[in-house]
Amino acid sequence: MKKTFLLAAFAVLGLSQVNAQEASNGGQTSKGKWLIEANTGFSAGGEIGFVQHTANTGFGLYSIDGQTAWSIGAEGGYFVMDDLAVKAGLGYSDLDYVTVFSYKVGAKYYVISKIPFQVDLNGASIKDNNENPLWLGLQGGYAIFLGDNVSIEPGLRYSVSLNQDFYDKGIFEARIGFALHF
Repeated sequence: MKKTFLLAAFAVLGLSQVNAQEASNGGQTSKGKWLIEANTGFSAGGEIGFVQHTANTGFGLYSIDGQTAWSIGAEGGYFVMDDLAVKAGLGYSDLDYVTVFSYKVGAKYYVISKIPFQVDLNGASIKDNNENPLWLGLQGGYAIFLGDNVSIEPGLRYSVSLNQDFYDKGIFEARIGFALHF
């Protein structure tokens, strides 16, 4: 009898915890919701100066050997089903010596509405350049919901070059994302 009572108590506690988690994120990753996101990234990799910065749809500032690069951008998404958003992003970068417009299209899936994984295709159009980079991006992290409409998503990202003539090595980044959910 004690075991049955204890098992029932754990079951009720477990269900209430699941409901509390759903209530705490307010259904931000539910079908029909929108997502607007801005990221910052700290990257490693790349032998060409600022190559890690060329396909950026987030915020960044780099200064290496007297050259400064900055970028601004954002991503938006729509949840086509619970926990799955289709996303697109645009960005602009100034690399001291060249102007870059960036783009990104992909999908982001939230496991248990808290652990985001993203796959995307991102690239850049570099002014006065005959060749432009194209990357396959893989990203994972954890969503910390601060309320009904805001989350912070620290994570890791790896971008693999799809254009080996431009650059053939991957880029690894630690990121902090800031998202609005509505």
